[in-house]
Amino acid sequence: MQSAETEIGVVHTKARRASSAQIDALKGFGVATVHEVIGRGGLMEPYMRPVYRGAQLCGNAVTVLLQPGDNWMMHVVAELLQEGDVVVAGITADCPGGYFGDLLATSFMAHGARGLIIDAGVRDTAQYETMGFPVWSKYVCSQGTVKDTVGSVNVPIMCAGQLVRPGDIVLADDDGVVVVPNEMAESAAKGALARENSETDKRARFAQGELGLDMYSMRDGLKAAGLKYVD
Repeated sequence: MQSAETEIGVVHTKARRASSAQIDALKGFGVATVHEVIGRGGLMEPYMRPVYRGAQLCGNAVTVLLQPGDNWMMHVVAELLQEGDVVVAGITADCPGGYFGDLLATSFMAHGARGLIIDAGVRDTAQYETMGFPVWSKYVCSQGTVKDTVGSVNVPIMCAGQLVRPGDIVLADDDGVVVVPNEMAESAAKGALARENSETDKRARFAQGELGLDMYSMRDGLKAAGLKYVD
């Protein structure tokens, strides 16, 4: 549900964009890693699932606000897309339907889009993996939509429980979708690299048989919490 202050009927043609350097710095990190290093924030609701396994993306958020049962603004946003963009679509009220299909995916790809995140439904899902166009959605639904009511493009929106602004960075993989505020991009990239390096070391120690109980010094805390071992 969008707030009362959300702009309706507006297309911002000159919106903030994440730089290619910001995107490249975060590209390749997992959603779980980035979510952790930005203070366990930015994570969309877990119902947002990729339509095919192994899908990944990282890119600049171009936001779309849809009206229930209406995909008009998906055609409007196509004109504004640039290389490296990820379309992030919210909706003013929950309404299943197939707001996006393989024809729109073809159009988006021709204009440089890396994928779609939509808090609503999509169809033609068998085509996306073949096309190499990753999609995360709330629903898969064959029901068609209309083109009667305008929404907005490049305004702040709510998508699956997260505020998304034009120019924020969106990462998605099999674990879900995370939104990195533009101003946190540099610190998130540094934190993600440090966390991955730490996990590489821990993984090697686990492989050698070391227990998490000892690696993370858990035993005293468990004892203080009242845990007892009984023979």
